[in-house]
Amino acid sequence: MFKKSLKISLIVIVLFSLTFTIACSNTKNSDTNHKVRLFEVTHSIFYTPLYVAIEKGFFKDQGLDVELTNANGGDKTMTALVSGSADVILVGTETTIYVYSQNPKDPAINFAQLTQTDGSFLVSREPIKNFTWDMLKGKTLLGQRKGGMPEMVSEYVQHLNGVEPKVDNEIIQNIDYANLGSAFVSGTGDFVQLFEPIASKIELEGKGHVVASFGHGSGKLPYTVFITKQSLIDKNPEIVQKFANAIYMAQQWVNEASLEEIADVITPQFQDFNRDVMLKVLDRYRSQGSWATDPIVDEEEYRNLEKVMEYAGELKEKIPYEAIVNTEFAKKAMEQ
Repeated sequence: MFKKSLKISLIVIVLFSLTFTIACSNTKNSDTNHKVRLFEVTHSIFYTPLYVAIEKGFFKDQGLDVELTNANGGDKTMTALVSGSADVILVGTETTIYVYSQNPKDPAINFAQLTQTDGSFLVSREPIKNFTWDMLKGKTLLGQRKGGMPEMVSEYVQHLNGVEPKVDNEIIQNIDYANLGSAFVSGTGDFVQLFEPIASKIELEGKGHVVASFGHGSGKLPYTVFITKQSLIDKNPEIVQKFANAIYMAQQWVNEASLEEIADVITPQFQDFNRDVMLKVLDRYRSQGSWATDPIVDEEEYRNLEKVMEYAGELKEKIPYEAIVNTEFAKKAMEQ
C-alpha cells in the first residue's frame, strides 16, 4: 500500500513538474511573440537610443518583437496610428495636440520621451565665427514645413532673438524636406535649416557651415515621443510597460557609452554612413543634450512646447497635460 501511494505521489509530482514547465514555456513563448508595429517619423541618428534598444536586444529582453517602419513624415506617422496600421509611433507631441483637439474617441497618448531638443541646425554659405541671429535679417532662409515642429521652433528662436520671421527676412517653404540640402548647395537661399546628417555632410564637403543650433536656442521640448492609443494602454498595459522599460535601458546605456561604442552599435541601422560623419553627428547631438536621459514627458517641457506653438499660431486651444500624457510607465521603468 505504501509503495503504491509512493508511486502515485511520484507520478503526481512528475505531472505537476511537466505542467509547470509547459506553462512557463508557454508564457515565455507568449512574451517573445508580442509583436509591436512601430512607425518612426523619419530614420535619423537623432533617434539613436531607439536603435540602441533594437540592436542591443533590449526590446527582445522584454519579450517584444519590434517591427520598425519609416513613415517619412509626421502626418503619415499619426495616420498610421489612427488607422490601426501602427501600435506605437515616434513623432512630436504636437501631433497628439492636433488629434486631441478633434475630440477623438480613442486619443493618442504620449508615454515615453526620446529626444528633448530640436534636432536641426542653421547652415550658412560662408563660415561665421561669431554668429548672431540678427544676421538673418534681410536674408533668405530655406525653412521647413508649416505647422511642423522644426519650422515652429525656427520661428520661435528667431523671435526670441529679436528677429521677426517672414517680416525681417524671407523663408522659403515650398521645397520638399528631402531636397533642402541639394537646393541649398545648388544656390538657393543664404541660410538653410537642416537635420543631421545632411548638415554635417554639406559641411565636410565645404559647401556650407553649421553656425547655430535650434536645439540650443529653443530650450527643452518633448520633441520626439513614443505615442500609442489609449485603447492599447487599457487592453495591454504590460506591452506599453515593456516598451518603456527597453527605452529606459537604452537611454542609460547611451548616457554611459563612448561615441565609438554607440557608433558600433547603430551602424547596422546606417550601413551607408561615413564613420567620421556618424561620429560628428553623435557628438553634436550629445553635446547639446538632445537625447532624453529618462522617458518621462516632463510637464515643464510640455508648457514650453505650448509657447512655441502659440507663437506660430498653431495652438488652437490648450490641451491639459494630463489628457495626452501618461508618465506611469516611464516612472515604473525607472523604478525597476
